[in-house]
Amino acid sequence: MLDLTTTYLGLALKNPLVPSSSPLTQKVDNIKRMEDAGAAAVVLHSLFEEQIARESHALDHYLNYGSESFVEAISYFPEMLGYNRGAEGYLEHLVKVKQAVSIPIIGSLNGFSTGGWIEYAREIQQAGADALELNVYYVAADPTQSSQELEQMYLDLVREVVKSVTIPVAVKLPHFFTAFANMAQRIAWAGADGLVLFNRFYQPDFDLEALQVVPSLTLSHSNELRLRLQWVAMVYGRIETDLAVTGGVHTAEDVLKCMMAGANVAMMTSALLERGINYLSALRASLELWMQDHEYDSIQQMRGSMSYKNVAQPAAYERANYMRVLQAYEPRWERRP
Repeated sequence: MLDLTTTYLGLALKNPLVPSSSPLTQKVDNIKRMEDAGAAAVVLHSLFEEQIARESHALDHYLNYGSESFVEAISYFPEMLGYNRGAEGYLEHLVKVKQAVSIPIIGSLNGFSTGGWIEYAREIQQAGADALELNVYYVAADPTQSSQELEQMYLDLVREVVKSVTIPVAVKLPHFFTAFANMAQRIAWAGADGLVLFNRFYQPDFDLEALQVVPSLTLSHSNELRLRLQWVAMVYGRIETDLAVTGGVHTAEDVLKCMMAGANVAMMTSALLERGINYLSALRASLELWMQDHEYDSIQQMRGSMSYKNVAQPAAYERANYMRVLQAYEPRWERRP
C-alpha cells in the first residue's frame, strides 16, 4: 500500500498537500471542503501587522524602520480594521476552524516588525493553532538601510516570536538575500522550525490614463517552481529545518518535484483558485498513480533524492548548469525545419 505520509513542523500529515494562506481560508466551510478533498493541513489567511498596529495603536514599526518614508505611505494601505474580521475576529475564526476540522491548522502573521506580533503570536497559540507561519513581507526600499540591518531585522523578529510561543514556527522568506543559504541557516539557528520558500512579492502596475500606481495580482504558474526547487534542493540536508515549497505548485508533477528536491510539503493557492478546492482530490489520485507506475512505495523514499546533497553531479545546481544551458541553446531562427 502506498504511503503518502510526511511530517512538517513536528506534525504528522497524511500527505504533502497543504493549501497555503489565501482568502479561501476565510470561510470555515472552505476549510472543511479542503479536508474532505484530501488536504493534510491548512495555513490560514494572514493576520496583518497593520491590523494589529491600528487596533492596539502600537505603531512602533513606523518609528523603528524609517518613519519618514512610512508616514506618507500609510495612506496607501487599505483600511485594515474590517479586513479578515480584524485581529480579534481572526482569533474567533481560528477557534471555529479548530472545532470544525481534525487536520492541523497553521496560523499566519504577515508583517515585518515585532510590534504587536508577540502578543498575537501567543493569542494564536491559545486559540488552538497547531503551528505558526511568519510571513515576513517587507520591501527594502530605503537606500540608507544596509543588507546587514535588513537581515538583523529578520533574525530579531524570529527570535522574539519563537521565544513567545511553544508551538512550531515556520518563516516564509523572499529569495532576495545576497547569500540566501547563509541567511536560511541563520534563520534556523534563530529558532525557526521550518522555512517556506518563497514569498511572492506583488509588483504594482501603472495606469497610463489615470497616471496612478495600481495594485496588480497575477496568479502563479508552474514555471515559477524552478527557483523554489533549486533552493530547496540546495539547503536540504545541510540546514536542520523543515522545508515547504510555495508558489508554482499546480500539478502532481510539481508536487513530486518538490518532494524530490527535499521539501516536506507542497503548498498551493493559485491552483485551487483556478480549479476549485476539489482539485485536491485529483492531485492526490495523480500522485498515487505516478508512484505506482514508477514503483515508489512512499513519499519518504523519494524525498531529497534530487537534492544537492544526493545527486551524482551537484555542480548542476551551480555554474555548470548555467554554462550548459547557454551552450545548448539554439535560437529559433537558426533551427532547421
